[in-house]
Amino acid sequence: MKLAVRLLARSLAFAAALTFAAQPASAQSILRDAETEALLQDMMDPLTEAAGMPRGSVDVVLVNDPSINAFVAGGQRIYVHSGLINAADSANEVQGVLAHELGHIAGGHIIGIYDAYGKAAKISLLTTLLGIAAAVAGAGEAAMGAMALGQQVALGTFLTFNRQQEASADAAGVQYLSTAGISGKGSISFFQKLQNEEFRHGYSQRDEATYQRSHPLSGDRISRMEADYRADPAWDRPPDAEQQARFERVKAKLYGYLATPAQTLNAYPRYLTGAPARYARAYAYHKDARIDEALAETDALVASDPDNAFFLELRGQILLESGRPGEALESLRRATEMSGNDPLIASTFGHALLATEDRSKLQEAEQVLRAAVGRDRENPFAWYQLGMVYGATGDIPRARLASAEQLIMSGRPREALQNAEAAEQSLPHGSTDWIRAGDVALQARAELERERGRN
Repeated sequence: MKLAVRLLARSLAFAAALTFAAQPASAQSILRDAETEALLQDMMDPLTEAAGMPRGSVDVVLVNDPSINAFVAGGQRIYVHSGLINAADSANEVQGVLAHELGHIAGGHIIGIYDAYGKAAKISLLTTLLGIAAAVAGAGEAAMGAMALGQQVALGTFLTFNRQQEASADAAGVQYLSTAGISGKGSISFFQKLQNEEFRHGYSQRDEATYQRSHPLSGDRISRMEADYRADPAWDRPPDAEQQARFERVKAKLYGYLATPAQTLNAYPRYLTGAPARYARAYAYHKDARIDEALAETDALVASDPDNAFFLELRGQILLESGRPGEALESLRRATEMSGNDPLIASTFGHALLATEDRSKLQEAEQVLRAAVGRDRENPFAWYQLGMVYGATGDIPRARLASAEQLIMSGRPREALQNAEAAEQSLPHGSTDWIRAGDVALQARAELERERGRN
């Protein structure tokens, strides 16, 4: 489990989302973990196929945010908050959320939101102009009333449109789960969780408050969807036991990574000996610098399933981050091989090779890390490590290019531009790396231009 350097900036005012409460604009970090991403993709693919899209064409991204939320913000990516994973009791519940968010993507709702926002803004602008005209004419109270009414109408117009989209995504989600042969029980139970959150936070469930909401009333949504789900042949289909076991491991792993050691050890006490509990405690002990206890948990995991790449990855990661990179190599090499050279696991293996400070391992580290970024270019950690390898071998132009790749994903366009331009000047003209340096420089200039426009 790694916390990516890249930040995700977004505003839920412009995102189709499944949430119990509107969230303010914020910057959030993305969590990257090979096991979690594999599970979420396996949960997503049957739904994507049910929507008539190719498997793998919609990605799921995990966001480090404790609130219960998921959203789409353009493109074919669904962003899921860590708080949603923590709140869910089953993989089936998360699939219900993914089906709903896929409805936003398939329905092109993000484009529609921008259009609706533009129309609402025009209403507000028109009434503001009318209010100014009234004020100039001396009707001050009438002017204020006109502007206030215009803003209320504009907001009502936008929220009505948003509620319509949510209802459409609900219906699409029902259809995708049905087509994929997946029970809607998880979807209903998760919406009930959202309803409980609304009650807990004091949000009105009365019909007269509906016009103030961005989403339909949860009770109405549950009633409408449950009737359709119960009529579906998949309603009583048992959940996928293997997928549920994977979900429980991932959920515990995420909890152990994000919670304090004390919280984790309270939630997963020593008498629990299943894989989820050992996963969570391994992270807790590691964070608390209790390395022998952390390794005891990972050794028990590996003993229970010696060919599990993710158990081996965690063991290697703990050894590496405890200053024992040489001891980490065997576990990380096996994990990389068993995972089919997963780029996230491979990048940790490459880091371990580099951390040994053994120059004889630099060539292998370069091969491993180049393969990792070749399969996953949005991996700032791997780019940073690759830059270190190039620097250690004296290949400064490529070290600068790798640094530029890492910096542009880390929200540092000015430094990225400097490194990309320096790399472009030194790399062989017309080479693949030379072309890529020019692309990164263009991307950095565009980002700097956007920053200037915002200021």
